[in-house]
Amino acid sequence: MKKERNPLWEWVKAFSIAVVLAIVIREFLITNYVVHGESMMPTIQDGNRLIINKIGYEVSEPDRFDLVVFHANEQEDYIKRVIGLPGDTIEYKNDDLYVNGEKMSEPYLEQYKEDIFNGNLTENFNLEDKTGKMKVPEGFLFLMGDNRRHSYDSRHIGFVPMEQVVGEVNLRYWPLEKFDFTFEK
Repeated sequence: MKKERNPLWEWVKAFSIAVVLAIVIREFLITNYVVHGESMMPTIQDGNRLIINKIGYEVSEPDRFDLVVFHANEQEDYIKRVIGLPGDTIEYKNDDLYVNGEKMSEPYLEQYKEDIFNGNLTENFNLEDKTGKMKVPEGFLFLMGDNRRHSYDSRHIGFVPMEQVVGEVNLRYWPLEKFDFTFEK
């Protein structure tokens, strides 16, 4: 004789599995992030909702110009762009980025630079001016916001340890008209 299944018990099991999977995914793989502030404008705006890939940097290293979320302090996480990787020298001259002496293109800033009427978007500086070091140390990143005139970033707080990086921004899902998988690098 076949044992009859209890539909309520089946729903409880399915719901329990879904909750456990959601917790595992949120804790170890991805997380949601709501942007507060304007330091990443025009790329990312205040109120945007993002999905952060938490596992990517466990298996690989960050790339230059990745957008990352990191623990700025015990209460706040910030979103910034990777400008300097370990071993890099960084310098800005006349609004141009030089990494290890080579001029780099920053297409994500072009529109913003066109809209500025007086002066440069990014002030002239080198790593030693801002951090006292000639190169980005091993295990650290130099991060900057795209809204260079209004960003509290590595120019102010120094290098960011890799262990403080939560993960890479992989998706903007809100607002819907700005839905984006790929952010310009």
